[in-house]
Amino acid sequence: MIAYGYIALRQFPKFEKHVLAAEMRQAMWGILRLIVVCNKRYHKKTTLQELDAELDLLRAQVRISKELGYLDFKKYEHWSRLNNEIGRMVGGWIKVFAVGK
Repeated sequence: MIAYGYIALRQFPKFEKHVLAAEMRQAMWGILRLIVVCNKRYHKKTTLQELDAELDLLRAQVRISKELGYLDFKKYEHWSRLNNEIGRMVGGWIKVFAVGK
């Protein structure tokens, strides 16, 4: 997702590359960081909640980018699919820990 995100963010207008695009990059790296932290921690519940919130933030930013015309529909659709796939994985992970404890 990060690799595709960088490709999609290249077409943003110059004035948004340092604001919205930078925040989206930060959210993508934050998601990756939280995934790594979840893999390492014994108690994962709060980290999984943070991961879910960070993913929701990125989804909202992608949606806003499309509404503002910075992303065409095809890139928006592909990026949304990638985000949804990660969301399904995180949701499954959350369910495992909700049932297990």
